[in-house]
Amino acid sequence: MPYLQLLLPCTEAQHARAERALDDVGALAVTLQDAHLDAVDEQAIFEPGVGELPLWDEMTLTALFPDDTDALVLLAALEAFDPDLDWTQARFEKVEDQDWERAWLDMFQPMAFGARCWIVPWDHPLPEAATAPGAAIVRLDPGLAFGSGTHPTTALCLRWLDALAAAGELRGKAVLDFGCGSGILALAALKLGAGTAIGIDNDPQAILATADNAQRNGEQIATFLPQDAPTGTYPVVVANILATALDALAEVLAARTAPGGRLAMSGILAGQEDALLLRFAPWFDALQVARDEDWIRIDGVRNTRQVHA
Repeated sequence: MPYLQLLLPCTEAQHARAERALDDVGALAVTLQDAHLDAVDEQAIFEPGVGELPLWDEMTLTALFPDDTDALVLLAALEAFDPDLDWTQARFEKVEDQDWERAWLDMFQPMAFGARCWIVPWDHPLPEAATAPGAAIVRLDPGLAFGSGTHPTTALCLRWLDALAAAGELRGKAVLDFGCGSGILALAALKLGAGTAIGIDNDPQAILATADNAQRNGEQIATFLPQDAPTGTYPVVVANILATALDALAEVLAARTAPGGRLAMSGILAGQEDALLLRFAPWFDALQVARDEDWIRIDGVRNTRQVHA
């Protein structure tokens, strides 16, 4: 079924009002995109599926409506809902129906991270390099949850796990993936030699995606919503979530990392790392920073000091 698509240029300050108006008049879906997507210095700052979104100063807001929607009537309704926004900038076009998620996955190709770790779409043939002895293969269908390896935040964590395995510090260990998304990090850890893995996420869709991907890979990952997660400590903890969430969860992550254990955190925009380094310093030693494009990973070793916030 085709759709009527509305495209509206707007600013960061305007987008929330415009989105509310579009929802009010019955938009089937609303998405945001950098207005300067094709510029050579365009920065990809959206991170799908992880909650709070940093926005561009100028963006294009896109909304889908049923194909039989009258564009003029729609504009009149939008102007009545919020007459202070300039709806005359809106333009319309017809778009054919497609499976948007599958269309994105068609662009998802096998990727290597570090010496051994490979992320491969579940129905894609293995590249020759991934058939080498010792290769750790994760077959993945991200579903609706975040985590395919295509984003630098995930890539940073995958390389960290690969390096941990190469140093002999992962084999047989229990791993906690806090904010597991698709389960990609927990699965990579298991394929790289970890003994067990637990996933925690506040999104039920992520719990389903992780369970599905674990079954697809012949692995077992115990998954929990945060309120249902067991207490305990883990020698390896990885958290690929936003900086604001990392800050709020500092005590929780410290409590879940065993003394001498290792923690890696990503989902951090460049410029946010200094505050987090200070936040985690009471609990972690040897904190260090790695960067990929505009994204940061922080990792460190849990000390034995008792800290009371």
